[in-house]
Amino acid sequence: MNQKDTAYTYIDTHSGAGVYALDGGYASKNAEYETGIGPLWERNDLPKPLADYVKLIKELNPSGKMRYYPGSPYCADKVMREHDKLRLFELHPADSKILADNFRKVEAHAAAQGERPSARGRRVLIERGDGFHALKTLLPPPSRRALVLIDPPYEDKQDYRKVRDALDDALVRFPSGIYAIWYPVLQRMESRQFADKLKRLAAKEWLNVTLTITTPGPDGFGLHSSGMFIINPPYTLEPTLRQVMPYLVQVLGKNADATYVIEKGTQVTGTASARTGANGAVRMPVGNARKASPTAGTGSLRLPGQAPAGTPGQAGGAPRAPAVKRPGAGSAGSAVGLAGKSGRPAGAATGVAGKSGRPAGAATGVAGKSARPTGAAGKSGRPTEGGSSARPTGPRNSGPRRP
Repeated sequence: MNQKDTAYTYIDTHSGAGVYALDGGYASKNAEYETGIGPLWERNDLPKPLADYVKLIKELNPSGKMRYYPGSPYCADKVMREHDKLRLFELHPADSKILADNFRKVEAHAAAQGERPSARGRRVLIERGDGFHALKTLLPPPSRRALVLIDPPYEDKQDYRKVRDALDDALVRFPSGIYAIWYPVLQRMESRQFADKLKRLAAKEWLNVTLTITTPGPDGFGLHSSGMFIINPPYTLEPTLRQVMPYLVQVLGKNADATYVIEKGTQVTGTASARTGANGAVRMPVGNARKASPTAGTGSLRLPGQAPAGTPGQAGGAPRAPAVKRPGAGSAGSAVGLAGKSGRPAGAATGVAGKSGRPAGAATGVAGKSARPTGAAGKSGRPTEGGSSARPTGPRNSGPRRP
């Protein structure tokens, strides 16, 4: 965003408190940061995008001890220019007050150092309110450039619907905007279908990246994989992901099931999108497979009236090759460089194996939202949901199912 001179607006719909203490309260008790930013803190072989991020965090901890973790509002403020604008929203009254107090301290510190803003108007506006509703009044911005970060807690399953509805409206108002959405990869149906639903929005291009650090527990609880879905991604983002993601898998992965997935494409309206995994292979759904996928509610990968794969005389009847398991740590792939919410810089969530053996990985925002540090659990303090993986109840075709 900084590579063009034109000013832009950063809109954070769920800003949190901005900065979080890691040595007290909930963060100290659960120590989620030990599986996220912790392993990166003393590394001297970080790829440059991660090195820049860790440097920003260390500047917040001049003593050298990791005591404070910045959320996305702090990170954005530090890397944005003076003529760019921040619009921050937080509905929780306590977090909203802390956020405002933190920015007042930053401004007071700058004034004490003799720094005076040269740009007119207020650069940072903080409001206690609903970030979803705020998008209706802020889009499109005067400069026609904006980055919108959406990161609700998803404690209420209605958050999945609210995100999609907000994006549906925002893309009508401002179709060229960049929208970055963090989401957990969980057993619950709303989470498993979420990315596929976002792919159907009226967006020109999208990028979906997920990171998994370990195998989900047998009970389905705990956050082991998470994702970032970016609409209208900058052209520089995918190369950054391919540089950083293999490193994160190697450093943060807990077992051989640690992996990442990168998908990119255009609006799904019958045209399939390319899927690129850790092994670099690109797979394309066969025919109208996406429409007949389990997440579409039909319960079968065969179209109505279609014979099973391999049936003599069937066009393209050769059976599909079995899914190849992606290699784990260290394989060539991708990385994430967009500001993700709270310290989930390298957090993770539960991965659910997809129909064709594709592990449903999870992704991470390089800059996480408020120190909801990162790690095995989800947004700090926000309990992660699990539960059984309910199957859709759509009609099924008779006969054997395609492998």
